[in-house]
Amino acid sequence: MIITQSVGEDIRSLEMSLMIDSKFQCANTTCLPFLNVITSNIKDCQIACLAQSQCKAATFYRSTSNCELFADILNQNGNILADVDATSMNVISGTRFPPEPTTTSTSTTSTTTTISTTTSSSTSTTSTTSSSSSTTTSTTTTTTSTTSSTTSTTTSTTSTSTTTSSSSSTTSTTTSSSSSTTSTTTSTTSSTSSTTTPAIRQWTVTGTMSIAREYHTLSTLANGYALVAGGFNGSACLSSAELYDPTTGTWTTTGNMNTARVYHTASTSANGSVLVTGGYNAGVYFSSAELYNPSTGTWTTAGNMSNVRIYHTASTLANGSVLVTGGNNGAYLNSAELYNPSTGTWTTTENMNVARQYHTESTLANGYVLVAGGQNTNGVLNSAELYNPSTGTWTTAGNMNTARYYHTASILANGSVLVAGGYGSGYQNSAELYNSSTGTWTTTGNMSTVRAYHTASILANGSVLVTGGVGNGILNSAELYNPSTGTWTTAGT
Repeated sequence: MIITQSVGEDIRSLEMSLMIDSKFQCANTTCLPFLNVITSNIKDCQIACLAQSQCKAATFYRSTSNCELFADILNQNGNILADVDATSMNVISGTRFPPEPTTTSTSTTSTTTTISTTTSSSTSTTSTTSSSSSTTTSTTTTTTSTTSSTTSTTTSTTSTSTTTSSSSSTTSTTTSSSSSTTSTTTSTTSSTSSTTTPAIRQWTVTGTMSIAREYHTLSTLANGYALVAGGFNGSACLSSAELYDPTTGTWTTTGNMNTARVYHTASTSANGSVLVTGGYNAGVYFSSAELYNPSTGTWTTAGNMSNVRIYHTASTLANGSVLVTGGNNGAYLNSAELYNPSTGTWTTTENMNVARQYHTESTLANGYVLVAGGQNTNGVLNSAELYNPSTGTWTTAGNMNTARYYHTASILANGSVLVAGGYGSGYQNSAELYNSSTGTWTTTGNMSTVRAYHTASILANGSVLVTGGVGNGILNSAELYNPSTGTWTTAGT
């Protein structure tokens, strides 16, 4: 299984071996996780490992959405325990790409050299006595000191004294030279330079799909490939599907769906299969669903929903079931239903409090599902509600600050939900955060561009990448949201 995360030319990837229904048994401290995070599905757990350079393995628990990251497993594969709730993964040695940014340091050691020369002359004295009148002559030389950089030279005096007295004559000559010292010091200051290679944010062209299409779905598979299914090519709805290989940047066709459709949903389940539900073709609304098997590249029917629907949403729950909500079948829907992948059957669950289409649906870390915004006969909605999978019931979750539809909702690493853009009283650039602990909404920084019909993806570093959409025309711009600062920056076009 290849895990890949890419932003422009900043591409990260690794290969992992998968052990389904297994977890690591801690025979010693080497298999204790260095980090526990809550992720909505196994793919996000794999991405979390990709984001941590020291991650060598991971275990995802479906019931709790807990993702354990391990720095050193060593020979713990011999200590695997069976656990139907867990899936464990090992990073295959040498497959992580690219290496982390490198730092180069250069240091010069300080060196000091001292050269010292000392010259000393002795004192010589001559004394003569004779009878004479007294005369005294004294001559003294001046001391000269010269300092240049670290070299110092000092020359002292030569003194001559002559004394004549009437009774005696004494001549005394004294020569004194002080020592001369030359000192040279060389010092080199230690310096360190550090260079870190940053990631370059820019877009590059990759391979083109074999068929032009819109209103299709895109799903990331457990093996790192991306599956595109259905859509419209300008003249007809499509049943075709194709796979994108991120390691080669190429597309290959895979099996066709049983039904050509647009306005459908696609959800990746814990076992790796992709469930497609509902949709529309040539005036007909669908209740049908089908499953894509990545191992065989084929589609099989997965029973019918109780309602035909388009413009609905679907999300995978912590227990592996898929929750489908709302949409339209000629009228706005508040109904909801569950697909059980173990039995391949559909069951209805409690209706939402408000009928809606074009809304968002997000599975939270606590297992609840947040539905926000949308549209119905009353206009654009700012309401939100929570689904409890344990009780099968809905409760209101506070209103957003801005009514909107055609917006995006992204679950951040801290558990908050970021809602961005959409359409309400015109195209929106506002964004707001839902706090699942308090059940409240707070505004955050605005995007630089108004947009709806756009996409939003969570990157390995926790940032959210928003791309394209419609605002002041059809957009090719992109921007990044930083959860730490609550601000947006442009991300190229």
